[in-house]
Amino acid sequence: MKIGKFMVAVAACLLLASCAQTGPPLPPSLELPKPPSDLHATRKGNLVTLTWSEPVLTTDRQSVRYLGPTLICRSREPEMTTCGNAAEIVQPSAATLGRKSRKNKSAPKPATLQTGTDTLSANLLSENPDAELTYAVEVLNPNARGAGLSNRVHVPAIATLPAPGDLAATLTDDGVLLTWTSSGAPPAKPGVQHRYRIYRRTEKTGEMAARDQSTNKGDGKSVIAGEIPVDEPGAVHFLDAIEWEKTYVYRITAVTVINRPGREVQVEGDDSPAVRVVAHDIFPPPVPAGLQAVYSGEGQKPFIDLIWAPVPSADLAGYNVYRREANGDAVKLNSELVTTPSYRDSAVSPGKGYTYSVSAVDVRGNESARSDEASETVP
Repeated sequence: MKIGKFMVAVAACLLLASCAQTGPPLPPSLELPKPPSDLHATRKGNLVTLTWSEPVLTTDRQSVRYLGPTLICRSREPEMTTCGNAAEIVQPSAATLGRKSRKNKSAPKPATLQTGTDTLSANLLSENPDAELTYAVEVLNPNARGAGLSNRVHVPAIATLPAPGDLAATLTDDGVLLTWTSSGAPPAKPGVQHRYRIYRRTEKTGEMAARDQSTNKGDGKSVIAGEIPVDEPGAVHFLDAIEWEKTYVYRITAVTVINRPGREVQVEGDDSPAVRVVAHDIFPPPVPAGLQAVYSGEGQKPFIDLIWAPVPSADLAGYNVYRREANGDAVKLNSELVTTPSYRDSAVSPGKGYTYSVSAVDVRGNESARSDEASETVP
């Protein structure tokens, strides 16, 4: 019995030893960063901007501890298998370099969005609307070794038109009038159009700007105010309806539009110099027209009724009514603005003549010139 118990104990020890065995040792990690799969590219003028997430894992699923530079790879061919001569080299971000100081290197760290740019020279651009450039990135380890290219992205290689160099803005009572000189459209190509795109940004000033600066909000975002086809060379005009008592910043870019099967591709050129407009309303409403004066008073207290055509102004606040006697000066009759195109003057006396005129006033207090006069006599 004692021998049997001894054999059982030995067998149990051997079983436990076999369970603890982890197999042959693994080779050391090559520390090759896993290629990014979220590369994205945009083009503005001759500048291509690329963004991607820096790898947090190696190809053998270990946490990346150290990163080397990233190669921005560019090719005229639709497919790219190797990087060749890099168009640009981007160094690791500061956040990535800081990883080596961390004590826990086993858990993956949050991915850092990296950005790189490539400036296109004239010999890379084409008049062919179908021409494209292919981009990829390759992230290297500190020993300048990589695991291959990221996903490929394509950018149109068509040449863009220059932006206007003489953009000017004039404030009018209808809005901001923008003017510039067009260089004209190039020879027509099937499936290609050219437009001028007008951007407007609201600039915050005064207390609003100070408040937003304290909260890191900054100025308003640019919005598209309108587009105009690029036609013949010469002067171009664009009227932008705005809100008064705001400050606006305008810029213009020429957009090349390529119509491809099932989709439209747009490539913006460089921006024009920006112009700034303070939209302070100093423009009065239109002058009222059609003023008539009619006496009434038979068998009752006399009065003179005034009527005129309504002023078609969106910011109209009301009207002022003026009266003069004989060769005297005109005196305003109303203490508050008249809100309808009519007025009854009951402060009249028999045997006197009165001459009237009216003006229009907007919500900011701008007053129009006075209307043509209308006269009436109280019998």
